[in-house]
Amino acid sequence: MGNKPVKDISESERYIEDCLPKYISHGICRLAVIEKQSEAFIGWSGLRFIDDYTFNSKTNFYDVGYRLMPEYWGKGYATEAGKASVDFGFKALNLKTIYGITELGNIASHKALLKIGLNYIEDFKYKNEEILRWYRIKNPRL
Repeated sequence: MGNKPVKDISESERYIEDCLPKYISHGICRLAVIEKQSEAFIGWSGLRFIDDYTFNSKTNFYDVGYRLMPEYWGKGYATEAGKASVDFGFKALNLKTIYGITELGNIASHKALLKIGLNYIEDFKYKNEEILRWYRIKNPRL
């Protein structure tokens, strides 16, 4: 899934090893997305605490994200899963702010983040290479 799909099982194992400490320390990381009707795995979504990368001069923040297999794009799954993730972050984890990041040209993801309730903030350069978009939503209950 995505622009850089894993090439072998060891890459998947490294990703899981990266997520496990985040589950332990923050109680969250990405989750499998299963289509209800078919019970098929269609991608992942959820919150992730970003403390191992710097985006837009920020680290130590919660990010809502999703990656779906192309055949499931445009069906509202990213928006549905993203809304559930943000709701969980605000109600169960009492987070103050959740961020989102998309690639500049990813219009579908841009629209999904807006539908989830995030606000577009600005574009920024990542690793002096690609342009990414920065989004934010604040907990309305705080």
